Amino acid sequence: MSRPGAKVPPEAPSRRRHDLPSVLEVAAAVFTERGYDGTSMEDLSRATGLSKSSLYHHIDSKEQLLRLALERAVDPLFGVLDEPGANQGPAIDRLSHVVRREVEVLADQLPYVTLLLRVHGNTGTERWALERRREFDRRVAEIVVAAVAEGYLRDDVDPFLVTRLLFGMINSFVGWYRPDSASRRGRHGSRSLPPNELADALLRVVFDGLRKRS
Repeated sequence: MSRPGAKVPPEAPSRRRHDLPSVLEVAAAVFTERGYDGTSMEDLSRATGLSKSSLYHHIDSKEQLLRLALERAVDPLFGVLDEPGANQGPAIDRLSHVVRREVEVLADQLPYVTLLLRVHGNTGTERWALERRREFDRRVAEIVVAAVAEGYLRDDVDPFLVTRLLFGMINSFVGWYRPDSASRRGRHGSRSLPPNELADALLRVVFDGLRKRS
């Protein structure tokens, strides 16, 4: 049963593509709006324009659909940590690379990253997602520790706190950043910045405060 007062997704247009990527895109939006527990297969059927039997042609269960949608955020986020820029060179450069690329991933996979940030751990899949987020934070904190040890960053702030604050800033983008407006400049200001310029601004703000003074 849907939550009282929750918005009912509009009927999907008949021309909607009936493939798994399009189903994931709609499901991510519905899960984010209603919450996973507040979303029924009937809600997903209405939002996608597919019958429930057709939905089950693409997935085995609602939770599998959640897992596939969350993987669209988790996999590219961890992929950044395997890139040469995150593993080679001074730690400060590796950290800058990770921050820049995470901003780009967020912009590219915004609906799925938004969903990732909304899970609460009520199901096995949600607990898996939360554990992956903790593992990601741990690996980034290791780079921060290395940057402090190499003398690039100040040593009077806990590296794990730095990581939480840093990605708290990045994750806050989901509340206001709209990549589809990034090619337009105007009264929306930073909301309209393309991802590379948004990353530049973030790096200036963060590292001007964290960088160790000689």
